[in-house]
Amino acid sequence: MNTITGRTRGGSAWTPQFAMAIDPKKCIGCGRCYKVCPRSVLDLVERGEDQMDEDEDYDDDQMMVMTIADGGDCIGCGSCGRVCPKGCYSYSSAEA
Repeated sequence: MNTITGRTRGGSAWTPQFAMAIDPKKCIGCGRCYKVCPRSVLDLVERGEDQMDEDEDYDDDQMMVMTIADGGDCIGCGSCGRVCPKGCYSYSSAEA
C-alpha cells in the first residue's frame, strides 16, 4: 500500500504524521493540545492508577490526562505535539 501524502500550498510533497498515542505518564493534563486541535480528536479523562508515574507525587488537582478519543479524525497537522510541554505524543504516517 502507499503512504498518504499531500501537497503544501507551494506544491511541495508532504507526508502527514498522525497522532498515534499519548504517554499518560508524561501528560500533565494542561489541555494545550486540546485547544489547538482543529478536529475533535482529543479528550481529557480521569487519570487511572496505571497511568501514574511512580516517581511523581500527585495531588487531587493533577488527576486528569489527555487521550485520543477519535484518532480517525486526525488530519496529521502535528499541532498537538508542537504545543505539548512534556513531549507526550508519538506519530506515524498512514497508508492509503
